[in-house]
Amino acid sequence: MRYLFFLFLFFASGAPVAAQDNKSDKPPVYAQYPLPQFSILLTDSATWYTKKDLPPKKKTIFMVFSPECEHCKHEIELIKKNIRQFSGTQIVMTTTLSFDKMKDFYNHYELKNYKNIVVGRDTRYFFPSYFKVHFLPFMAIYDKNFKLLKTFEGTTKWDELAKYL
Repeated sequence: MRYLFFLFLFFASGAPVAAQDNKSDKPPVYAQYPLPQFSILLTDSATWYTKKDLPPKKKTIFMVFSPECEHCKHEIELIKKNIRQFSGTQIVMTTTLSFDKMKDFYNHYELKNYKNIVVGRDTRYFFPSYFKVHFLPFMAIYDKNFKLLKTFEGTTKWDELAKYL
């Protein structure tokens, strides 16, 4: 019995030494590489929007949102209020929630009236996993060459966002 106790103590004391350190100085994958291919189902329920559909020579903002999220609703109101400052920017809004909820959000905020805003359902859950999203709304701003400039999680102050437009 004593032998088993010491054997257990020996192995248990070595466990912390063998554990790996999860902290890394490397930036996340999405910050190291240009934007990969993606596809989202648009509000017409038939058209897929992909990376090749992004307008050339324009900045792009990807916004992961929930139609039920109050912060997301506030963010889209802020964007609509300042839409002129987004004239050189394509905004791609994605959600993983149901198609009906996404469509209601799209109609409620009359997003069809904005040529530079695209709303779609991320049926493959690509964006939340790729960006490791913890809080909504999440925004990733890319330059015209699809190089990441900045990410924001949660409610973003207009002054911070405007710096990247």
